Amino acid sequence: MAHLLGAEALHLEFPTKVVFDSVTLGVDEGDRIGIVGRNGDGKSSLLAMLAGRQRPDSGRVTARSGVTVGVLDQANTLDDEDTVGHAVVGDTPEHEWAGDARVRDVIAGLLGDLDWEASLATLSGGQRRRVALARLLIGDHDILALDEPTNHLDVEAITWLAGHLKGRWATNAGALLVVTHDRWFLDEVCTATWEVHDRIVEPFEGGYAAYILQRVERDRQAAAIEQRRQNLARKELAWLRRGAPARTSKPKFRIDAANVLISDVPEIRNKTELQSLAVSRLGKDVVDLLDVSVVFDDRPVLRDVEWRLAPGERTGILGVNGAGKSTLLGLIDGTVQPTVGRVKRGKTVKVATLTQRMDELDQHLDDPVRTVVGRLRTTYTFGSGSKATELTPGQLLERLGFSSAQLSTPVKDLSGGQQRRLQLLLILLDQPNCLIMDEPTNDLDTDMLAALEDLLDSWPGTLIVVSHDRYFLERVTDQQYAILDGRLRHLPGGVDEYLRLRAGQRSGAVVRVPERQEPSGTGSGPSGAELRAVQKELVSVERRMNKLEAQIASARAALADHDQSDYIGLGAAMERIGGIESELRLLESRWYELSEIVE
Repeated sequence: MAHLLGAEALHLEFPTKVVFDSVTLGVDEGDRIGIVGRNGDGKSSLLAMLAGRQRPDSGRVTARSGVTVGVLDQANTLDDEDTVGHAVVGDTPEHEWAGDARVRDVIAGLLGDLDWEASLATLSGGQRRRVALARLLIGDHDILALDEPTNHLDVEAITWLAGHLKGRWATNAGALLVVTHDRWFLDEVCTATWEVHDRIVEPFEGGYAAYILQRVERDRQAAAIEQRRQNLARKELAWLRRGAPARTSKPKFRIDAANVLISDVPEIRNKTELQSLAVSRLGKDVVDLLDVSVVFDDRPVLRDVEWRLAPGERTGILGVNGAGKSTLLGLIDGTVQPTVGRVKRGKTVKVATLTQRMDELDQHLDDPVRTVVGRLRTTYTFGSGSKATELTPGQLLERLGFSSAQLSTPVKDLSGGQQRRLQLLLILLDQPNCLIMDEPTNDLDTDMLAALEDLLDSWPGTLIVVSHDRYFLERVTDQQYAILDGRLRHLPGGVDEYLRLRAGQRSGAVVRVPERQEPSGTGSGPSGAELRAVQKELVSVERRMNKLEAQIASARAALADHDQSDYIGLGAAMERIGGIESELRLLESRWYELSEIVE
């Protein structure tokens, strides 16, 4: 691969901190590099230096002659007086950009719901972000440097962006540098990972899953200097290896090495034990939404919702912006009243909501962290029985990434991520037994996300999560629901099923959302002949799925014995496995459709 960009002996320091010390790196054609690390360790600064937007104190960045770098940073650089269309394509005649398949794909993937003539001043921050990203992607850059590109994007847009970036360099000899906390995106897109820590940049092969494996090995060889961090990484590796029930794509790393590393790691969480403890704290009734509909200004938002939340239930909610997710959460916590139907709450239910606004911190902005947590409980218990652990607020703060020095810091001087973690701590210390989390991953780096997930693994109660972070959603919840056309639909196939249903909506295909079940004999289901045909196809699909699963198991077993130095052979084997898994995913989607008809 030809060399595109290089950095030699980079040194960067701020008045109170050395950020990088003698860092040397290279970027070649075809590289798709994810940049990870703790907040404040210099990820954005590294990206800015490589893109030529920030000068190092010493060292140099060199690029091959003619190489261009396109940058998406976190600052808002768009002109309020501009329109959406002009900001994206400029003065290019319509017949030119409309005839370019890539431009059309970008516009459809990111801006399909925006008015082409709308003023940028009328757009939300998230919409402006999508406009800036679209303008960059239609350009002809050799290197794309993206700083948090998935911020403000929903699950569909993130999935589209991942596919676009992978396809972009299938035919284009360019490179990608991306700073993101979205672990699913890292694993889906990146072929290499750079970890920024302790004034250095450490390279790893592969995406996020491969990076976690190599980091665990590194930490083990370092005699567990950071024992806490190692345990979290090993636990997360177990999650990546085993996968969520709806997850059909498996991590792309050596199977035998992964099995050895997780052989003594217990299940992510003991569902039976947590549910038992949740029942003791909640009783059998949590919150029941009984035939609920909500109408705002004569516009139906939710229709005929029938949902009974169980003790210890862990549920993720999906839906486009404006679908009614916030309304659904409001029904659960009591801030929204139904127009039709009723909401029934258990007598012992105590609902708490982790909002995006951080209202819990407003009255404490001038107080030190130590003072804020000291006014609440002195201990907090996680788990039950012999595995119960009592933690002080200080120990909880440590688990959430606070140093002892930061305990004396006023709340207003904390970073966004630190304030987010303190907000969660205040809510947990209030001992709710039903927790709603609305976009909880904002401002958290990958290590803190892993710490938060670890904390929730032993939290006993009912958990409802709304998040565009697919990895986090699949990691902490056991089932997912979607709001489609105002109705709440269960997703046996998880996020993949949701994306398939949304694709059907966009293409104009009929998406079957189950209506409330009618009494026997009054429904209008399929005829006897149609039902027999569906059952016959269902048997055929199941048979084919079993064969594919056997092929995948056999191929993975062969992969474990493959010569690890044969990169070409390994790549071809992984490609074959990926093809089989893709076919299996399609069959699983069809199986869900047929099963619903039969039921």
